Amino acid sequence: MNSGPRVVVVGAGPAGASLALVLARSGVAVTLVEASSSLARQFRGEALMPSGLDALAAMGLSHLLATVPHRPLQGWRFVVNGRELFHAHEPLGGDPQRPCTLVNQPALLEALLLQAQSCPSFVLERGQPVSDLLWNQGRVAGVRLRDGRSLQAELVVACDGRASLLRQKAGLMLVEGASSIDLLWFQLACPAPSPLQGSFTTLVGPEGVFSAFDSAGGGVQLGWVLNKGERVPACSPNDWIERMAPLSPPELAAWLRQWRAGLGEPSRLAVQVGLTERWWTPGLLLLGDAAHPMSPVRAQGINMALRDAWVASARLLRLLRPAPAPQQPQTGAPAAKTPAITGLDAALAAIEAERRPEITTLQALQAAEAARGDQLRRQSWLRRGLALAAPLVGPAIAAHWSHQQQPLRQGLSVLPGSP
Repeated sequence: MNSGPRVVVVGAGPAGASLALVLARSGVAVTLVEASSSLARQFRGEALMPSGLDALAAMGLSHLLATVPHRPLQGWRFVVNGRELFHAHEPLGGDPQRPCTLVNQPALLEALLLQAQSCPSFVLERGQPVSDLLWNQGRVAGVRLRDGRSLQAELVVACDGRASLLRQKAGLMLVEGASSIDLLWFQLACPAPSPLQGSFTTLVGPEGVFSAFDSAGGGVQLGWVLNKGERVPACSPNDWIERMAPLSPPELAAWLRQWRAGLGEPSRLAVQVGLTERWWTPGLLLLGDAAHPMSPVRAQGINMALRDAWVASARLLRLLRPAPAPQQPQTGAPAAKTPAITGLDAALAAIEAERRPEITTLQALQAAEAARGDQLRRQSWLRRGLALAAPLVGPAIAAHWSHQQQPLRQGLSVLPGSP
């Protein structure tokens, strides 16, 4: 690695990949460690809200969207007892140039890594799980890989997810919030367009609750709501379709039955929400789900991870960016030395102080929206009343709901360097 300050970032999700790229692009020597050889998995959030799009723009990464599968979301549709309650169209009263945008997240992560690998100061350790932290006089001084190698670092940034090993190794406590649900995620592969009209559709009825949307990478993603800890029903793909179809409007029910053969096996997402009591210890910073696991409500995980990365990069670059090369010293004069890094721990504390208020507020808003959804899921009289009165009350509910969504779409803070 190049001389100068060194950073090890653990985890190549949205926070880790974007932070490593921004640091390396500025000449900071960065090693990004990713446990998996593949970044593809069944469930990765796709929705980039304006808050996440702002973060990409602030980091100078918006152009990468054009290189990966993506599409603007057309709206948000709610169906109760098989009848449409309302359909709120994007961009929900905001900037028409910034609707919520669906992106194939594995492809975006690969694009970030590809760009980072063009930076001389960047090293990627892929398929290399981290086994432990290295310590020096009470300070994190690097990581140990499972193959036995040690990577020394001035700073370790843990972006290793909601079950963060580094958070545990550092003794940083995650305070978990309440969640009443888990999710089952399905992929439905099909050659024909769905009748979802490009909208994220939530369907509630006596048989249960599920969501459906046209994936940016092709096909349809379906999320079925389970009670927290509930056993996964022993259902065949055909059985699952027959659970979903009765909740759906006729055109969607017919489409699901037509393409039932494309439904894959479900993947359970154990919903975990929490906030680490402290996001840093000397030499170590937690970002993304490692610091604050987010509910899946309104796709905040990817957006908050990107905002974490931008705030962290803006503050860290003030300390870590290599100084300009000195002019050639006169013969016999000592060569200039890179000044020691000072104030790193203060920067870590400042990053947490800047990000924590937005995370705390948005988690509370997510919990409130989840509680409203849970009430509708459990109370049959409320569903019947809304379904019957949909033509009358739907527009007013749509307007009220759209207004409530603004903080979850826009975020609460202005990022440094935001457009």
